Amino acid sequence: MRGTGDLSKRGTASGGAPERDADAVAVVAESAWVLVLFWVGCGVVVGWLAPLLADWLVTLPWAPLEGPAELLSSVPEPWRTIGGVGVGALLGLVVGLIVVHESLAVGVSRGRVVLTVRDSSQEFGCDEVGLVVRDGKQLVLLGPDGMEIAREDCALPWRKLADAFAERGYRWADEDPHREEFRRWVPGVPGLPEGADALLRARAAAREKDESAEDARELRRELLRLGVVVRDEKKRQYWRMPQRP
Repeated sequence: MRGTGDLSKRGTASGGAPERDADAVAVVAESAWVLVLFWVGCGVVVGWLAPLLADWLVTLPWAPLEGPAELLSSVPEPWRTIGGVGVGALLGLVVGLIVVHESLAVGVSRGRVVLTVRDSSQEFGCDEVGLVVRDGKQLVLLGPDGMEIAREDCALPWRKLADAFAERGYRWADEDPHREEFRRWVPGVPGLPEGADALLRARAAAREKDESAEDARELRRELLRLGVVVRDEKKRQYWRMPQRP
């Protein structure tokens, strides 16, 4: 983390569109209202369908969740549907707020780049960013020496991101130019600096648990301090070591 940036004080574009003025700050972010309304809508649909599913399950000679299905079917209408829709909307609201909290916001100006996830921000000067890369579903910032300085999951419109960076003088690539340099990690693999293998073991264990996502992020930062770049593919870890000048 290079610093804390307050995106709320910068120019924004609704709907994820960057500002067109190349000298201004472009903030590309998901619309919080759209995300929340989408998940509330999904919850309403699920809540409306739940009573119908319960009615169908109780007609089967054997079905999973038979007890809850019978309980739900015993509630008289219209309270059964009203309750299902209400509970579904509430759950959708909770999920929507979590998604908004976890989503990435990118602030770009000619002088700096700010990546904000959750309640923390990473800030990089323009001289620190040698290349901005789309690597699958992740946004990656590489330094001038090819060392990775940031990697974040990204669901933002890639073309809008590419335009925002290019208009402000940053180099953009649709694929990681160092992708072929990555090697699959297995315990005890040679070539890693001292301590890196233990960190990769710990990170592999952390990635097996969803609640340990922050641990995996912290271990990635520890590996970067050792000069090891890590990328994930399914449940596998891959690594590379940029050549230092």
